[in-house]
Amino acid sequence: MSQSANSKVRAKVWMTPDQVEALRSACYTTGAEYLQQRNEAIIAFMYDTGLRVGELVQINKTLLRNGNSELYLPTDIQKDYPNENSPPPVTLTLSKDTVRLLSAYLNSRWKDPQALFPSRSSNRISEQGVRNMLHKVAEEAEVRPYKIDGTRGDASDVTPHALRHSVAYRMMNEEDDNTLYDVRNRLRHRSIQTTERIYDHMLKV
Repeated sequence: MSQSANSKVRAKVWMTPDQVEALRSACYTTGAEYLQQRNEAIIAFMYDTGLRVGELVQINKTLLRNGNSELYLPTDIQKDYPNENSPPPVTLTLSKDTVRLLSAYLNSRWKDPQALFPSRSSNRISEQGVRNMLHKVAEEAEVRPYKIDGTRGDASDVTPHALRHSVAYRMMNEEDDNTLYDVRNRLRHRSIQTTERIYDHMLKV
């Protein structure tokens, strides 16, 4: 792959753990009160699992297993990327913090459809609904994510995919004993080369 092609696939925006924590806190000072716990649950869930937004909005409650400690992802929910090969089903283990938050949210949410995350007007939140929520929360939290060119972004740069990149940053720089293979497995890349191309510049050396 050429140098210019390589630069196109690299993660361009990401957040540090303290910035994600600021997003979670800001959920409780913005938006309708009955949506605040849901919003924090979405952010924590995405930051734990690394789900793409198109996958997140398809998650039903029944895909949570083992007391909400595991997420089962069937093939038909996972994005086929970068080719047409179907990814295998996979089970993701959730952190204790995510399990606690999801359990509290499910016990007290204002309506109870099959979808894990409903919206105000629908039984299932849309991809754009997730993006809009993140932008509002990021504005409230004044989060300025890090960019590949060395500058800092603004609230409009806080997207679901930036959260996915933030999972890689956390695993590579804030947690012990993770390898690129661990990042690859969590984010479900088809090859380790994909993981290297997207995230090699994030690793502190």
